[in-house]
Amino acid sequence: MLKKFEVKGFKNFSNNIKLDFSDIRDYKFNEWCIQDNLLNKIIIYGRNASGKSNIGLALFDITTHLTDKNITPGVYDYYLNADDETEYAEFHYTFKLESGEVDYLYRKKDIKNLLYERISIDGEVLISYDYTTMSGDLEGIKKLMPSLNYEFQDNSVSILRYIVNNTPSDSVIPLKQLMRFVNNMLWFRSLDENRYIGYKTESSNYTKFIFEENNLNKFQKLLNEAGVNEKLAVIKDPDGQQRLYFDKKSLIPFFKSASNGTKALYTLFYWLTEAKNLSFLFIDEFDAYYHFELSEMIVKLLENHNEFQTILTSHNTNLLTNRIMRPDCYFILSSNKLTSLCNATTRELREGHNLEKLYINGEFDE
Repeated sequence: MLKKFEVKGFKNFSNNIKLDFSDIRDYKFNEWCIQDNLLNKIIIYGRNASGKSNIGLALFDITTHLTDKNITPGVYDYYLNADDETEYAEFHYTFKLESGEVDYLYRKKDIKNLLYERISIDGEVLISYDYTTMSGDLEGIKKLMPSLNYEFQDNSVSILRYIVNNTPSDSVIPLKQLMRFVNNMLWFRSLDENRYIGYKTESSNYTKFIFEENNLNKFQKLLNEAGVNEKLAVIKDPDGQQRLYFDKKSLIPFFKSASNGTKALYTLFYWLTEAKNLSFLFIDEFDAYYHFELSEMIVKLLENHNEFQTILTSHNTNLLTNRIMRPDCYFILSSNKLTSLCNATTRELREGHNLEKLYINGEFDE
């Protein structure tokens, strides 16, 4: 699981922004939000242009140089912070894995080019390398893997990735577990049809997967639970292609006529069905097209998936209630910090507090 994340110099984050998943409180309610003493379900709030989308892109920057997974075109344009004269963006991850704690820090000047990498396992530095001088401390990893070639000439190739891909032995198990975690991370937006980062190398079967196994019946049930009282049908058209329709007096093509909210629900169903062994899920503006009751239903749906960490971004204050989550799982993002509700006030927040009312009344303002 991801234990801690920090970023600075990336997009609108001129200052260091930190998200500490280990900063949990001793609440005795909604304990499903916590897994292995780490935050497992989080909702991030913030004003427009505060950087809610960018915090997701920052978290998923690690996929751009450690994996070959899909990267939505254009989202990493204007990479560095434009307010200060910064030469790089710095990303710092701490992973709590089965075989140990891995600390990974790197700096980049753009999406492709690394400037610096440092990797530690349980506090012991394995790699510290400066790509600008092509030099660094590699003694820790050389002790584990002395036979590898450690002459690096290309700053677009991560040393961490190189080591894992060229190491068949069990001497770097924590690094292999880290790579497995990163390979199973997924970011997607509810505002767009199937724009995503991570998990797959390319998009496939987005419109056709519904014809497989029992997916149609499952999606029909989800729609009805969401209050969409429509019947679906799969019809083979004259061109021989199967297509999804609303089954009314006359057939209506699903993807051409469905509301934005219904299509967003389809996208969520697609990923929760297709993405096996997810490690980390980030849904940007997850309920932009949802009625507040449907938003709550989705949060409760994700409650049943404690096998992966989830971050949602939202403007929906109806979700700010201890009935759904808890104060250490709700975060507010401003231009210079990311703070949980319980850390944004001197008040001792209890289960009976009305979090939405406190939020609207400015209790958690800077």
